[in-house]
Amino acid sequence: LRVKASDRLTTAMHERAIALDAVGQRELGRTIIVELLEDQARTALTTGGMPFDVRAQRALARAVYDALFGLGRLQPLVDDDRVENIEVNGYDRVTLHFADGSRAPGPPVADSDEELLDFLAFIASRSSGNARPFSPSRPSLHLTLDGGARLAATAWITPRPVVVIRRHRLRRVTLGDLVDRDMVTPLAASFLAAAIRTRRSVVVSGSQGAGKTTMIRALAEELPPWERIGTFETEYELFLHELPDRASTVTAWEARPGSGERGPDGRQAGEITLDDCLYDSFRFNLDRQIVGEVRGREVLAMFKAMQSGAGSMSTTHAASAVGAIRKLVTCALEAGPQVTVDYAERVVAEHIDLIVHLALEVRTDALGQPVRRRYVDEIVAVQPGEDGPAHTHVFRRGGVPGVLPDEYRALADHGFDLAGYVQATAAGLR
Repeated sequence: LRVKASDRLTTAMHERAIALDAVGQRELGRTIIVELLEDQARTALTTGGMPFDVRAQRALARAVYDALFGLGRLQPLVDDDRVENIEVNGYDRVTLHFADGSRAPGPPVADSDEELLDFLAFIASRSSGNARPFSPSRPSLHLTLDGGARLAATAWITPRPVVVIRRHRLRRVTLGDLVDRDMVTPLAASFLAAAIRTRRSVVVSGSQGAGKTTMIRALAEELPPWERIGTFETEYELFLHELPDRASTVTAWEARPGSGERGPDGRQAGEITLDDCLYDSFRFNLDRQIVGEVRGREVLAMFKAMQSGAGSMSTTHAASAVGAIRKLVTCALEAGPQVTVDYAERVVAEHIDLIVHLALEVRTDALGQPVRRRYVDEIVAVQPGEDGPAHTHVFRRGGVPGVLPDEYRALADHGFDLAGYVQATAAGLR
């Protein structure tokens, strides 16, 4: 029924003189689904079969609609506000991670692995703005779903299809909110807010699920409302452009993978890289450029954004703040033979001001259930050194004040509680 509805919808849209927006497509889809169910009922009556009752028809209509415009049998799980992450290891092995840290098995999301693969390929190709291939020749899929959840999937190179959906519950969040959640101390929050206001470039590091994107969103709330901002991501995740008071000042770029054979330049047809997006953005009168997650060669786009000196932000996976420095150097070296160790270390040292490292701590409660805690573990200032990037722990492990470089004392004029920092440092020394 989903395939029939999709075919009819495509045909109807081609026959119309005007293009339909998302709302119009959904309304047309509902009409087509009703017609399909009526056709099915008539066929059942003429062949002596038993048509579905009203309750079953409504359930079937909803299932077809979710399959056509949503995530099929995954949709109710994504709509559940209690669910934070969904893990699928084969159609019938589903684990739900809840916001309170607990886990529970979930219902099957298809009737077979083949059906799951077919549906993933369908939703990957469904986006008219940034469709993505998913096939044996392109066995990895990364998508941003309606509502901001992020989907990652792989198949053909794993025993069974694997899907992970991560939901970001905090779309709008401030440093004050993170203080209230005990994710950052008031002293560290005042330091970070002042650093952003004075256009320091910040990299947020941490493990998967540590809250890196949430921290970037909170830091972005410290930007003046009049600043024109560009965000550059492989898949939309920050969604600053969807905040009502930012919509007119934020332009969001999203990279696009190519498909087919590679050309003489080594790129596939239709490929748009973050570097392409960033190059294009220099004609858009931006005050600040924010590059999202850095996993590999995206680091070159991050360097270019930070070289403007306007203050940028990015995230990366690392086990510590110092580890993040080494990770970014490694990512730069992987970008191509044109990048030398000296260049990579010099650019990291010259253009990254601060590394904010987040920790994810998982403990078990009295009932044996996992309880997660996310918090700012350390903040490191980066400077050029004799043998590569040097670093100073402004806040040490656990958020304890360390040593404040002289150039950061001026942040006191922009809201940083310098007196509180000096007092806390002296108390720690005693």
